[in-house]
Amino acid sequence: MVPRAVTTLQSVSLIACEDTRHSKRLLDHFRITTASVAYHDHSDKRSTDKILKRLAAGDDIALISDAGTPLISDPGYRLVHEARLNGFSVVPIPGASAVIAALSVSGLATDKFRFIGFLPSKSSQRRTAIEALKAVTETIVCYEAPHRIANTIADFSDIFGPQRLAFMAREITKTFETYLYGNLTDLLKQVTEDSNQQRGEIVLAVAGQEKIVETTAADSEKLLALLMKELPLTKAASIAAKITGGDKKQLYQLALALQKK
Repeated sequence: MVPRAVTTLQSVSLIACEDTRHSKRLLDHFRITTASVAYHDHSDKRSTDKILKRLAAGDDIALISDAGTPLISDPGYRLVHEARLNGFSVVPIPGASAVIAALSVSGLATDKFRFIGFLPSKSSQRRTAIEALKAVTETIVCYEAPHRIANTIADFSDIFGPQRLAFMAREITKTFETYLYGNLTDLLKQVTEDSNQQRGEIVLAVAGQEKIVETTAADSEKLLALLMKELPLTKAASIAAKITGGDKKQLYQLALALQKK
């Protein structure tokens, strides 16, 4: 909770909360007495309109969610959308975000990542969604419900391969926070053997597929020619196959042809 957020919540006219009972604990901790109102995914248009009327009357209103930054897989999109359409200023107060917090300590690539929110709850739909991500080269990050985490990791392992690196963050910043790192087989073993890992709020990050360097026939021939100067044909063809991903037998035949030139 950054100081600017505390100051903002103390100074606005109204706080729109995902759950007023849950938020009361936070507000009481920081001695914030501002009036609050419930605003969540199930709120109807009248709830949005009431807030817009308050804004039109000149009131400043804050939007908060139960955990982390609002709208990052949390409610609030409709309200921000309507506020923008009506010309009201919407300003972010930077603070906690589970996806960023988890990614920063995951040990996986952070220069590019794909956040996919929550995967489908039904097994067949979840597997289809994961299949569509199989060739993605950036780190994949998602949220997952505790009662589905073991099945989700198992699906990733089955589709991506058990050796793909992954990371799981659970209950970030809370009393029982834990961080698991290893390949998908390691994670699945730890989660299934310890029921505590199937509780709380979870972020799962999975390494992207390694980029395959495509080589042309001319590239392969040039590489083989260089290797043949230092190695026997069989060894040169074998190393060239590992580097290019080509067929070792075909590369050996190409080496024989180059030798005759």
